Amino acid sequence: MRHKKKRGMKLGTDASHTKAMKKSLVGALLLNDRIKTLESRAKAIRPDVDRVITWAKKGDLASRRLAIAKVGDKEIVREVFDKAAQGMWADRNGGYTRIMKLGRRKGDNAEVVIIELVNEPVQPKAAPAVTKVEE
Repeated sequence: MRHKKKRGMKLGTDASHTKAMKKSLVGALLLNDRIKTLESRAKAIRPDVDRVITWAKKGDLASRRLAIAKVGDKEIVREVFDKAAQGMWADRNGGYTRIMKLGRRKGDNAEVVIIELVNEPVQPKAAPAVTKVEE
């Protein structure tokens, strides 16, 4: 029985294939900083990428082992942990990825997107201007 086995979107495949596909996409995104994929796949891997980067910011051994289990490649995890140690995402509390739509694929009309890691520093929001009420 598969009670309580659903974790996220199924993406039209069985659970083991979905898990392998997500692991591959997360590794490719962390290695290349930008990949082109379908919108549903990009939305499915976004929480996993954010989780790995959060572990990298934490930087301890347990987090490294969890990240290796999630990504499946020690070298990619080492690079991500090195980037985090250098302070790449130090000022950012989440939102490490950006999804940009490219349009629809000609063959099956599937929505194609680019998902990339955000490298720019966080811009603080401007404080709203307070207007004085004149009497």
